[in-house]
Amino acid sequence: MRIRAAEAAELTVLQDIERAAGEAFRPLGMAAIADDDPLPLDVLAGYRDEGRAWVAVDGADRPVGYLLTDTVDGAAHIEQVSVHPDAARRGVGRALIDHLAGAAREQGLTALTLTTFTEVPWNAPYYARLGFRRVGEGDPALTDGLRAISQAEAAHGLAVWPRVCMRREIAAQRTETAPGTVATATTGKPAGPGAATVSAVVPGAATPPATVTARVTPPRTAPAVPPSAPSR
Repeated sequence: MRIRAAEAAELTVLQDIERAAGEAFRPLGMAAIADDDPLPLDVLAGYRDEGRAWVAVDGADRPVGYLLTDTVDGAAHIEQVSVHPDAARRGVGRALIDHLAGAAREQGLTALTLTTFTEVPWNAPYYARLGFRRVGEGDPALTDGLRAISQAEAAHGLAVWPRVCMRREIAAQRTETAPGTVATATTGKPAGPGAATVSAVVPGAATPPATVTARVTPPRTAPAVPPSAPSR
């Protein structure tokens, strides 16, 4: 399994993944989440065109999971990460998030952020296991951008169930400067507008990491549209 940029012809597949992943909410009494429509194709196309949509693909190069990201207040914000149920429990979500962390590090961003359901087992508890911490009132990490996203989600009806903002710090890249000496540094931007070369590593994969080109967009403070029902 590897991670690469989403292709235009795959956007309907991303919608199918989102619908399938959303079904897991139905047994929890969250039918409204399961029934919520995925992001429209034109919105998904915007993420893809701006280099902010990645897919995890199987051995036949078919997407089994995807991630969308915004840059909010200097952090890479996970707008959506969804994995098809047929590919669950294989580390796909973790690999997508680690891929984003690598791309964000290359751009000098210092954290990943997201908003998620507090009491859904594969939401907040899962992200806590991946190193995310809850960000509440009084925490300087609760930025204006995160507040705006939470307000947009509430307007979309997601606040019927408890939700929380979460954040994971990104360690600065460590580079070897001399024999026996390791220095910490953040790399500069490579050639091309916003392009960054990163390695996508899937836990347990037998093949070496694949190098792909990804872009993280300039900061903004709120999503362009209300979020879809997140499988995160």
